[in-house]
Amino acid sequence: MAEATTQVAASERQGRRFDVRVVLAFLAIYVLWGTTFLAIRIAVREVPPLFAAGSRMLLAGAVLFGWMRLRGAVQPTKAQWRSLAIIGVLMFFVDYGPLFWAEKYVPSGIAAVLAATVPLMTIAFEMFIFRLQPFRWSLVGAVLLGFCGVGVLLLPDPHQQLPLLPCVAILVGTAGWCMGTVLSRKFELPKSRAVTSGAAMMIGGAALLLASPAFHEHPSLHVSRSAVLALAYLVTCGSILAFTAYVWLLGRMPASKVASYAYVNPIVAVALGYFAVGEAITAHSIAGAALILVSVFLILRKGRKPVTA
Repeated sequence: MAEATTQVAASERQGRRFDVRVVLAFLAIYVLWGTTFLAIRIAVREVPPLFAAGSRMLLAGAVLFGWMRLRGAVQPTKAQWRSLAIIGVLMFFVDYGPLFWAEKYVPSGIAAVLAATVPLMTIAFEMFIFRLQPFRWSLVGAVLLGFCGVGVLLLPDPHQQLPLLPCVAILVGTAGWCMGTVLSRKFELPKSRAVTSGAAMMIGGAALLLASPAFHEHPSLHVSRSAVLALAYLVTCGSILAFTAYVWLLGRMPASKVASYAYVNPIVAVALGYFAVGEAITAHSIAGAALILVSVFLILRKGRKPVTA
């Protein structure tokens, strides 16, 4: 009996042991994803937006998918490829195409705050369209609070005139990401999250590259070093490293904890935009961001039960 008690105590100490991998993984999704908004803005100054987004997703997806196949992951079936095509178009073509285009006109910090509406739209889709969430006034109130924050951001401001169409484009793209996220729970997909992510990124990236000529984009080989480095950063740090960390964390702790990146990324993006390139921070942007982030916090706290293995 004493030996069994000792083993249980040792197991508990093992479970509480500090794991540096968890810290590094959270830093990746907090900081690396937060910095990608500025990297996108730097890249699209010289590289056509759809071509830039497509290059990022196709390269990152191919590396992730190829790596998992080399490690013995099972090839998706035909039915799974059909599901992956829908997910890839919604989550990477519909989302990242408008985001990259909009960041030609919208400060990176504002783009990050608008993109932080992911939990708001996801809850709205789950509650009102797919009926995956029970109707709760507390969640409805949190969603409305978040969209009030969006409204405050878009109010006329003499210190920072935000173009309406690019801001709406970011919100439409975010809705595509959320729709893909919700549908991914209903579709037949590979068991490996990494395989799913890599394949969906490849499909979305290929669609973006195919759409690039249709929108009369003409990529040039003569771009600055900063644009090339920004694209390389988006592929390696923004997609491969951060997304791998995200998938790794989802397999080890409740999704509600991992989703906390949604209210950390905008803070990182706004701070980096301000200190690195002098993007303006106005009273409107602070108030709007505060309402959105409080809304996201309330949704992530109340909207989901912890995921158990």
